[in-house]
Amino acid sequence: MIIAVPLVSGTLCQHFGHCESFAVMEVDSVGNVVSKKELTPPPHEPGVLPVWLHSLGVNHVIAGGMGSRAQGIFYEQGISVTVGAPSALPEELAAAHIRGELTSGDNVCDH
Repeated sequence: MIIAVPLVSGTLCQHFGHCESFAVMEVDSVGNVVSKKELTPPPHEPGVLPVWLHSLGVNHVIAGGMGSRAQGIFYEQGISVTVGAPSALPEELAAAHIRGELTSGDNVCDH
């Protein structure tokens, strides 16, 4: 599975569209990060990030907050989304997701 996590200062960015970079990680079936790249996203405009992440082979996105429209575009691209994730290191979030232990809170984005 390839998981993307939006980052600010190395941890999950709570507002998806305002991140500095993305951790794009290949994760094995037990939650080990096989490879990780930190990539600078293209400028944020509606619909751009889902298409860009899809082009990188991403299957799942872990986010703090993300608008419902963006979530819909991700689903159209075949990418599942977890919202309301806590601020943590991307490797920890990916491993918790694979193990079914990722606790999500409120979606901090209301658009």
